[in-house]
Amino acid sequence: MSESRPVTLHRYRIVYARGEELRYVGHLDMQTVWERTLRRARVPVAFSQGFNPRPRFHIAAALPLGFTSRCEVADVWLTEEMPVSSLLERLQKASPPGLSIQSIIEVPLNWPALQTQVSQAEYSIEFLNEVSLEDLQQKVQGVLAQTSLPRLWRKKSYDLRPLIHAIEIISPSPPKQSPSLRMVLSAQEGATGRPEEVLSTLGIDSTEVRVERIRLLLD
Repeated sequence: MSESRPVTLHRYRIVYARGEELRYVGHLDMQTVWERTLRRARVPVAFSQGFNPRPRFHIAAALPLGFTSRCEVADVWLTEEMPVSSLLERLQKASPPGLSIQSIIEVPLNWPALQTQVSQAEYSIEFLNEVSLEDLQQKVQGVLAQTSLPRLWRKKSYDLRPLIHAIEIISPSPPKQSPSLRMVLSAQEGATGRPEEVLSTLGIDSTEVRVERIRLLLD
């Protein structure tokens, strides 16, 4: 009896955007959205071993509920090599509204897990109502002047301040009436700065802003 040959895997890195239609889709549900997209695209996805095999597809970092993003990153493993252009075309055609595939590259199989490569995340915050530039400047300066910002998250205390790398005020330009914010936060495993926590520290109600992740920095 002949032995089956080991399958040669191929690893692809996908950069994609999440629009308004997926703003309230949670992380686990987003995984399901992707599994269905891959199935519709008829790409040869590799599956994990064990009693409950799952598609080998890993998202770099969970996106908080209510946020949009222009820069999400995910890795997928295929059992066959595919031209990047063909894979991109198939996924674009199979993607649901709100999921926009931007680029795909093939990456080495021995690269570290994608989640461990993420170091920082950059966010854009737009105000839904008019705010005072002077008031916003005072709030931002007050937070950045602190050496420690004790916070409580899921009954555990932590210091938010070292997780904030930058907060920048973007002055309004017509037709906008209000300034916006840009913030760069730590996004490492076990050391993640959450935009909603920063907004709370600034005294800004998260229901009064629209947050978009605009960049993920990978090591």
